Amino acid sequence: QVRLVESGGGLVQAGGSLRLSCAASGRTFSSYVMGWFRQAPGKEREFVATISTSGRDVSYAASVKGRFTISRNNANDTVYLQMNSLNPEDTAVYYCAQGTSFTSYARSFDYWGQGTQVTVSS
Repeated sequence: QVRLVESGGGLVQAGGSLRLSCAASGRTFSSYVMGWFRQAPGKEREFVATISTSGRDVSYAASVKGRFTISRNNANDTVYLQMNSLNPEDTAVYYCAQGTSFTSYARSFDYWGQGTQVTVSS
């Protein structure tokens, strides 16, 4: 049974930083692409970042490029999202996801975590 558990969310002031973690279990972590998505109140879920199985390839949404960094540690089955220069528009529930394609399309990811809330105050 695949399980993804996010942590690290919270309340931060604009300009601050947070680091999200997502611990995976249930299948061989290093064989799967990992992604981060987010959903703000009243909005659709949107792509944030994705990372290839080796970690060599990454992709970001334009809105977070240069501020967020996705990384993974295949030795401890964890993917991270370092978020810097946060602004109120980054407020959302952040989800990690696991799939087989290096893509920004949510439908390509077959397992999802429960989400962690990130709130950025102005």
